[in-house]
Amino acid sequence: MTDVASRASLESLLMNRSLSDVELMRASGGAPDYAILPEVSVLKIGGQSLIDRGRAAVYPVVEELAAVKRSHQILIGTGAGTRARHVYALAAELGLPTGVLTDVGAAVADQNAQMLGYLMARHGVPVVGGSAFGALPLYLAGCGAAIFSGMPPYDMWQRVPTEGVIPPYRTDAGCYLVAEVYGCRNMIFVKDEDGLYTANPKTDPRATLIPEITVEELIARDLPDLIIERPVLELMRRARYVRSVQVINGLRPGLIRRALAGEHVGTIISAA
Repeated sequence: MTDVASRASLESLLMNRSLSDVELMRASGGAPDYAILPEVSVLKIGGQSLIDRGRAAVYPVVEELAAVKRSHQILIGTGAGTRARHVYALAAELGLPTGVLTDVGAAVADQNAQMLGYLMARHGVPVVGGSAFGALPLYLAGCGAAIFSGMPPYDMWQRVPTEGVIPPYRTDAGCYLVAEVYGCRNMIFVKDEDGLYTANPKTDPRATLIPEITVEELIARDLPDLIIERPVLELMRRARYVRSVQVINGLRPGLIRRALAGEHVGTIISAA
């Protein structure tokens, strides 16, 4: 089928079928891909793993981000961290639903984005959110970077988890979705560990590093502890652009630069 015929078929289906029609969904899925920001890399700066550690951890990361933005276009997403866990505990104890927990968790990720923005203000890096995303190309062309809050803006429309009330789509998922929707070059999770381990290395001395693994292998292992949110794995299964992510240790100087250059310096999780 030619592109013209394909477009005509899709338009006809859209005008005459329900948006949940199987044939319509298949036809829309066959539409050509268009990467919006293919030269941009998304970096997720962990809240609990880095920002909550204060000056000793954050200042070196800020300096490295300021240096790499001279040669790479980067979008910097922030996690929520320990303060979000406190508000989740309070909200859950009060019996509040998942959508409310999403709102209060997003507020903490917003605060971290603002603090990181103030630290990077002297380097000309702005904080963007919501409607300001439309100006991303301008910010990237002007200074090579922009900061955003990693929490996806589901608010009260957050998907209800199968168990408990903790929002399943949090800042890891939010940063990944930005990378996927914009068709970005890389998705790098900057944490406080060398990558993915067989268990939590902070509590289990027998935990061993997994340098590389596929999404399917990781799901099959059903590890008790993951360094990234589990919904990211499901998102990667259906991704069109960001088919692999890398988890690196932000406490080790130089790894952000090396990861942006394409080096394998942590754990690579791939959908292939």
